[in-house]
Amino acid sequence: MSESTQQIASDVANRHGRLIALDVLRGIAILGTLGTNVWIFTDPAGLIGYLDNLSASAGTGWEWTERVLQQLAQGKFLGLLTVMFGIGLAIQQDSARRGGRRWPGKYPIRAGLLVLDGLVNFLLVAEFDVLMGYACTGLVVAYLLATSERAQRRWVIAATAVHVTLLTLIAAALAYEPEGGRATTTDLDPNPYADGSFWDLVLFRIDNAIAFRVEAIFVFPMSVALFLVGAHLYRAGVFRAEGARIRRRLMVIGFGVAAPLDFTVGVFGGGDLVLFTRYGTAPFVALGILAVVAQFYLRRPTVGFAGARLSEVGRTALSCYILQNLIAGILCYGWGFGWAARVPDTARVPFTIGIYLLVVALIVGFAHLWLRRFERGPVEWLWQRTYRLLAPTG
Repeated sequence: MSESTQQIASDVANRHGRLIALDVLRGIAILGTLGTNVWIFTDPAGLIGYLDNLSASAGTGWEWTERVLQQLAQGKFLGLLTVMFGIGLAIQQDSARRGGRRWPGKYPIRAGLLVLDGLVNFLLVAEFDVLMGYACTGLVVAYLLATSERAQRRWVIAATAVHVTLLTLIAAALAYEPEGGRATTTDLDPNPYADGSFWDLVLFRIDNAIAFRVEAIFVFPMSVALFLVGAHLYRAGVFRAEGARIRRRLMVIGFGVAAPLDFTVGVFGGGDLVLFTRYGTAPFVALGILAVVAQFYLRRPTVGFAGARLSEVGRTALSCYILQNLIAGILCYGWGFGWAARVPDTARVPFTIGIYLLVVALIVGFAHLWLRRFERGPVEWLWQRTYRLLAPTG
């Protein structure tokens, strides 16, 4: 084979590997977020009980297993999903430039549709929805991507500084909080998660909308930084052969430094320290995961069975994100099968593991069967059709 032919083959392999890596990473992020959220569904008091139990020990004999499992997922895949949204923005901007279109152009319409998707998901499916927050972040970052690289770096530094400051203020508040001063809220009466109808839970989300949206507001600076970092890494070649140095650095920081610290603090510290691993060390671990997957698919010529299933979930990411939460709600909440309230505390951990595996199997099966007949997931298809109606020339 001639040198030019080898180069062409290498370029094709790199493009193929890059596309595989992107879809696989989205699939990992979607199924990984379920690894955190599933504990919310299997708590009889839903999100309220889950938050209270972060700083409490149930004394069931499964405490350490639960701590390890929760910490392995806590914040890493949320961070990865956030970075992937930033990469998606960079891809859309590049596509607009190649097509001679202005940027951000009609992107605000896309952001508005994502807000609508998130609102529906928040009201009907999960009060911990991230889509509305991503829509607002994406709208801001879309305009920031139209600025110079130097300006974008300044925005990353500024957003990170704000985020670190907020974490520091929270740490100070927790440190000076009077002992026993924190109220617990697990005694819900009535409990809409276990005893309420579907509509009761919708009304409960509306009544507590501000409290349930606090996290989206708090992580906004971090999300802006991670969106911009994702866009920068994509353009710097993290998915191409020439990005080997970048990938090595991300793996060293993510797995050599952040992961051990994250695991140690989260598992053995527990309680309020989970806030600092979820929003502090976890995003660096997420970047390490991104680098590992990118490196793996640059070296591997075929996607493989596991990669194919993950890429299918990634290609239907929006549909799978909503559907996995809907299925978990049907299985666990009172308006569905109501299993969460029927399981004793001593069996909560194995029950949660079982629910996670069941939902993953259903989601993976859905993505595989759907894509055998259709090019896009159902929510993606509806989203695209709506966008074309609103922006026919976009």
